[in-house]
Amino acid sequence: MSEDSSEKPSAAPAGPSDDQQVAGPELARAVLDAALAKRRAAQQQPRRRTGSAEGSEKRLRGYSGPGPDPRDPQLFGAVLERIMRQRGWQKPAAEATVFGAWEKVVGADIAKHSNPVKLEGGVLTVEAESTAWATQLRLLAAKLLKSIAAEVGHNVVTKLNIHGPAAPSWNRGPRRVQGRGPRDTYG
Repeated sequence: MSEDSSEKPSAAPAGPSDDQQVAGPELARAVLDAALAKRRAAQQQPRRRTGSAEGSEKRLRGYSGPGPDPRDPQLFGAVLERIMRQRGWQKPAAEATVFGAWEKVVGADIAKHSNPVKLEGGVLTVEAESTAWATQLRLLAAKLLKSIAAEVGHNVVTKLNIHGPAAPSWNRGPRRVQGRGPRDTYG
């Protein structure tokens, strides 16, 4: 016998030579042997772990087991904060906080006698209960801006426009025609 025949057969099947055609059951057996050899080679290699070194590993399938997993239930506030950060909604949320938490932002006493009307381009329009309160709020404008910035962030509100109670306005919309207005209403 020759030296070649005494060697063990290799795990990976030798592919058919160019001059040899494999068909039928031989072809199926060759494909199966190649797949098994590939699987054995993959099992012998150490598995790579994905994720950071902090232990938050990303598992692809199966049960999560004892460790943290990205599929575990998350706190609603954390998920909402992540979505707001991804979509760039921090500034609109801060602007909404000015209106939604007005009492917390400026204090209970001031909030009782005033309320925010609109916020456009960093200018907050505040309507006071009376002209006396409007004057008082104008004197406290710097303090109010600091407390608003501390609560909702800097550069959300840059200027305050404070006015007293308004009489009914006949103006509708941002554009209007100059003139005397209605004639016989308050005659």
